[in-house]
Amino acid sequence: MAGVKLLGFWASSFAYRVIWTLKLKGINYEYIEEDLRNKSQLLLHHNPVHKKVPVLLHGDKAVAESLVILEYIEETWPENPLLPTDAYERAMARFWINFGESKNATFFQFFKSAAGEEQEKAIKETVEILKIIEEQSLGDKKFFGGEAIGLVDIAFGWLAYWFEGIEEAVGTKLLNSTTFPRLHAWIQNFKQVPVIKENLPDRQKLWAHSKRFRESLIQ
Repeated sequence: MAGVKLLGFWASSFAYRVIWTLKLKGINYEYIEEDLRNKSQLLLHHNPVHKKVPVLLHGDKAVAESLVILEYIEETWPENPLLPTDAYERAMARFWINFGESKNATFFQFFKSAAGEEQEKAIKETVEILKIIEEQSLGDKKFFGGEAIGLVDIAFGWLAYWFEGIEEAVGTKLLNSTTFPRLHAWIQNFKQVPVIKENLPDRQKLWAHSKRFRESLIQ
């Protein structure tokens, strides 16, 4: 099998999507940490369009963008499938993955919002999205696809760990056992999956990074 390498950044939830998927598939790979303030020629060469992590290198092939990488991994290594076998269920999984990705700008607006009307609007919009995810996608299931972790869980995985750091940086708690009980239960289930539990960045380091990044945005 051709060698597999992953270019990532320690605080990137997008890179962790790929890490989790590779681990769940049992694929051996080499991880290469990138300095995003001084991007390597390897990264610039293999992702000349966006110049961002993650980038998956598989032999002489380079694949960029986390969700595209997840699809590539799923199709290249079909063992231990992370998408449903049923065509309709697979389509629904992709729908919710795309839905979540389309709302990144709203979550980012909440992250960088300053106190006042701007933040109130961002909070309202974020809560509406979380409500849709909980009620219409997750429902009463343990994981988004049922009893086992899948690509939808991985795509939403940042909510299980990174979002808490965002809330702390903003100073507003939105997602807890009272406001979103089913989503909160999913977070606990997700973080107890061994591959997830063993592959998360240091909490305090990540929280500090989030705060510094937010401060740089609102100055």
